[in-house]
Amino acid sequence: MQDLSKYEKRALPGGVTLTGKSVRIEPLDWDRHGADLAAAICGPERPELWRYMPFTPIADLPELSASMDYGAKMFGWIPMAIVRASDERALGMASYMRLRPEHGSCEVGCIVFGHELQRTRAATEAMYVMARHVFDDLDYRRYEWKCHNDNAASKRAALRFGFAYEGLFRQDLIVKGKNRDTAWFSITDTEWPGVKAGFEAWLADDNFDDDGHQRRSLKACRG
Repeated sequence: MQDLSKYEKRALPGGVTLTGKSVRIEPLDWDRHGADLAAAICGPERPELWRYMPFTPIADLPELSASMDYGAKMFGWIPMAIVRASDERALGMASYMRLRPEHGSCEVGCIVFGHELQRTRAATEAMYVMARHVFDDLDYRRYEWKCHNDNAASKRAALRFGFAYEGLFRQDLIVKGKNRDTAWFSITDTEWPGVKAGFEAWLADDNFDDDGHQRRSLKACRG
């Protein structure tokens, strides 16, 4: 059991650029990232990206910036842009949320991947880099993932990324006039070394063939 009698408040995550091989996670800057994000995740042809978000499908950059700025102001979200290194375009975003630095705990959420980012090596590396920052740079104890219980894709992603299922908060929220049962997942600091090793083994060049297909799954790389 850890001795927490002298545990000190941690710094907030984000605020700096986090670098991987194929992706960078940058503090969201509308002048710098806005046009790319609007092209990647906004518009009437992408309603599925917003189905389980607290927002209705977002049409354009002004609506996107207003929604995210509201989240930052009212709830303390720290939004980050996911920039693909190969072409320097912001193709998605994610936020550090439910910030409790006095307990060494935060959540990754409001994750939106544009179609070009979905199911790619860069998308997985983005989640790795954000987790690595929390545990290795800031020495947090807990990293959370939450989603609507009906969001099967998000639950699969949480488990794939190494989060452990913790349970269901029934009738947790009312979102868009409907009930939300919330599924909770987490990674703890004691689990992180194994999760990290799995990410690094999966992301290694020798885990991919000449066509870019994985040789071993992320779950298999965690052993």
